[in-house]
Amino acid sequence: MKKYLFIILMVVLLFAGCGKKEAAPSGEQSPFGVAELPGFVLSDLTGAEQNLQDYKGKVLIVDFWATWCAPCRKEIPDFIALKEEYGEKGLEIIGISLDDSLSELNEFVKANKINYPVLYRDQERKIVDAFGGIKGIPTTFIIDREGKVVQKFVGLREKEVFKDAIEPLL
Repeated sequence: MKKYLFIILMVVLLFAGCGKKEAAPSGEQSPFGVAELPGFVLSDLTGAEQNLQDYKGKVLIVDFWATWCAPCRKEIPDFIALKEEYGEKGLEIIGISLDDSLSELNEFVKANKINYPVLYRDQERKIVDAFGGIKGIPTTFIIDREGKVVQKFVGLREKEVFKDAIEPLL
């Protein structure tokens, strides 16, 4: 009986560690696919060019998403709320859309009253490559004020996960 309890305990501990976030080790290859905020320029939905390097000095959430992705859509109200709650403390959120239709994207952003910049991906997917490749969406990066990638989340996360990630950085 003790043997089975021990095995169950080990399995539980193993799975409990799977969802943990890890900080990027300094001086080593980043486990996040990218160690620092890449320098690139994309257009926002008004056509204005945005350079992510201009956001250094702020805590940044960079979210790769698409309107056709149900988990992505579910996270958006949480990002809106986080921007409202922490924007004055130095939080910025950037949504990088992987949509093919700019008109559908514009409609979605307006209908959902997204209060942070949404950038439209380049067709050659250079942005995806700059972030070390995106294997699935949503994929969200947390970047500190110095431009270092400190966390990466693949898949749907609750608002509290993002709060816990950004609060120590603010």
